[in-house]
Amino acid sequence: MTFIDWYFTFVVFMFGACLGSFLNVCIYRIPAELSVVKPRSRCPKCLTNLAWRDNIPIFGWLMLRGKCRYCKAPISARYPSIELLTAVLFTLVWLRFPCDILLAPYGLLVFGLVLATFVDIDEMWLPDRCTIGGMIVGPIFSFLIPSMHGVEGHVGGLIQSLIGMAFGFGLFWGISVLGRLMLKKDAMGFGDVKLMGALGAFLGLESVIFITFISSLFGAVIGITFIAMGKRELQCKIPFGPYIALAAILWVLGGSSLWELYRDWVTGAAY
Repeated sequence: MTFIDWYFTFVVFMFGACLGSFLNVCIYRIPAELSVVKPRSRCPKCLTNLAWRDNIPIFGWLMLRGKCRYCKAPISARYPSIELLTAVLFTLVWLRFPCDILLAPYGLLVFGLVLATFVDIDEMWLPDRCTIGGMIVGPIFSFLIPSMHGVEGHVGGLIQSLIGMAFGFGLFWGISVLGRLMLKKDAMGFGDVKLMGALGAFLGLESVIFITFISSLFGAVIGITFIAMGKRELQCKIPFGPYIALAAILWVLGGSSLWELYRDWVTGAAY
């Protein structure tokens, strides 16, 4: 990598960290139905507005040593962790698609998936602005940037997005209905159904198959691990949304290429 490459990578990293800082606000305020703009960031204990230097992503928490400057109340390490996670994810997307027009839709997708993941972990539901919003924005981006689906025409991009959305939504809705009939209880939240519709709209039909398989694999591995550790109750406290989000991010970061290799191997196209 040249100096310019390192420079832009650092800029993307810091931009992602700043978005992670904003995500911390959204994750806390959206479930509480509060404005994500006002009031300014403040200590949840003493309600004192934070100085600009305290709001520097990642480094602000480190400089404060994890405590409020004013009341010395502890500040959760989760805040810099989300900032760091978002920064790393944006950097990985940048490294995979440097200076590519796909950075816009995939960056927005990663932002929405991080938001959806932590709200789902905290509240056990997915925000409509991530799920329904994704089903609205996904087709718009697909029309404007048809290369998202490997096609050239704008109409073709829109069609592929709508097919992916219908397939993702329909597949998980079917699983939800079947699970309810077999288990006599909700096997999957409707938020997960809408999330898969949004991902199908952004990433296409084939991504839905990959995400369904990988997220189920993650869920099974984590569930078996908790059972083996004698912590079955923790298994029930982890919603399925984070597994879906993780599988979707893996698709963006290279899973699509692995899927193509697998598809070519199955069909014999690789020979």
